[in-house]
Amino acid sequence: MTLDAILPPERTLFDVPGGSKKRVLEFFSTFIAQNTPSLDSQEVFSRLIGRERLGSTGIGNGVAIPHARNPHCKAPIAGFLKLAEPVDFDAIDGEPVDLVFVLLVPEEADEAHLALLGQVAGVMNDTDTRARLRHSASQRELHELLMEAIRQQAQTGGQGG
Repeated sequence: MTLDAILPPERTLFDVPGGSKKRVLEFFSTFIAQNTPSLDSQEVFSRLIGRERLGSTGIGNGVAIPHARNPHCKAPIAGFLKLAEPVDFDAIDGEPVDLVFVLLVPEEADEAHLALLGQVAGVMNDTDTRARLRHSASQRELHELLMEAIRQQAQTGGQGG
C-alpha cells in the first residue's frame, strides 16, 4: 500500500480556507464524507479531533498529519490540503500550519497505518518538497508535485534529505 495509490487528484485540495485547526478538520470531514458514501462527516471529525486531543499532529515546519482509524473505512484514504492561510495547529515547533496531510485507516490497519504515516512524514520532512508545494499555483500542480515527491521517497527508501 503506497500513498500515491490512495491520494487521487480530487482529494488534493488547493487554497483551502483555514481559520482554525477545528475548521480545517471540519472542512476535510465534510469533504471526505461527500466523496465516500460509507463515511459520516461527524464521525470522521470526532475521530480526528479525538486524535488531536491525544497530542497535536502538527509535526513542525508548517506541516500537520491528522490521522484516525474509522470502522467504516474499508481501505486507507488520504487527503492533502494546502491552506490559503496558515492556522495554529498546536504544532511541536509552535509554527502555524499550511500543509495538511490527512490519513484515515480501517480500524484494524496497524502495520499499514504506521507504514503510511512513515511515508507521509518522509515526504513532508523534505525541505525542497515543502517549498515546492507551497509555491504551487493550482490543484493539478499541487497533486503532480506530491506524486513526484511520494515516488521519489519510495525509490530512495526514505533516505532523502
